[in-house]
Amino acid sequence: MPAVTVSDITVLPRVNEVLGGRARTVKSITTAPQGFEGEGFPVRRAFAGVDMAELDPFIHLDQMGEVEYAPGEPKGTPWHPHRGFETVTYIIDGIFDHQDNNGGGGTISNGDTQWMTAGAGILHIETPPESLVMSGGLFHGFQLWVNLPAAKKWSPPAYQDVRAKDVALLSSTDGGSLLRVIAGEVAGHFGPGSTQTPITLLHATVAAGAELRLPWRKDYNALVYTIAGHGFVGDEARPVQMGQLTVFGDGDTIVVRAANQQEARSPELELFILGGAPIKEPVAWMGPFVMNTKREVLQAFEDFQKGLLGSIPAIYKDDAKPNTPLNRSGDGSKLGADVLDVHGAPTDLQEG
Repeated sequence: MPAVTVSDITVLPRVNEVLGGRARTVKSITTAPQGFEGEGFPVRRAFAGVDMAELDPFIHLDQMGEVEYAPGEPKGTPWHPHRGFETVTYIIDGIFDHQDNNGGGGTISNGDTQWMTAGAGILHIETPPESLVMSGGLFHGFQLWVNLPAAKKWSPPAYQDVRAKDVALLSSTDGGSLLRVIAGEVAGHFGPGSTQTPITLLHATVAAGAELRLPWRKDYNALVYTIAGHGFVGDEARPVQMGQLTVFGDGDTIVVRAANQQEARSPELELFILGGAPIKEPVAWMGPFVMNTKREVLQAFEDFQKGLLGSIPAIYKDDAKPNTPLNRSGDGSKLGADVLDVHGAPTDLQEG
């Protein structure tokens, strides 16, 4: 699991525990169901079965892979629209290409992140590069949807490229955990990602038998997804394993401990840790649109059909498949069923 590693963790800045801190209690542990997304690559739906109020300001999280592709097998998603939120794509293993009609995009690999603000509306595509399709290989990553408050849902679309070399690298007090801060702040150390909604996002590797007591803002919620390995969460020491999401309650410290014995293929406990300031606004969500009201969601579909969310850049039009949501001219007048199911989004209107 490459992402970002260091040869000597002892040289990194240490994250000290909060003196007199209060460990967050464990509210729930859920197991992510498996499914397929886009053109057929396997995912785990990390937030499935969790009340949206517990996730706020987050909407959706897919663990993409881990999968070892044979030559010709790698798959992605077709051109599709978004409005009202931000997508965050983090690659642990493999390579992924992103392009959007706002001029953003590029290639990301081990430890890189692409951060796209859909705002008022954008079209984009995510695919493995042709070289990976030809060769096959390992692919593993995450896509997170971060909600935008009503005041920012109509902001201009934007894109930022967060390279692995720019991620803030930290160590736990005892040197048993490597922390990769992608966005937000941990104990006074800041990740490179610029967020419209106040959040903190990091990837942690906890050595077998080590305990991580991570300072966490009291006004943020706290979610920990187990990427790989076995461990225990909270001072209650509730067991967790790969593919499970822990929702924590109030407090100022996230507590996680790696089991003493790990599997050979996953010798350490790997965690995706995230939290943010709840927006506390109504959420109406269907397919690729996350708004505040049902009327706004329906308006997004109408705007997409009219081509108001933009068109496929000319150099990509010939690559658009006839069965994708966009017609050959890229004006959005053909709305396919796969738009409603992009990234595992609900095909029925969700409100919360």
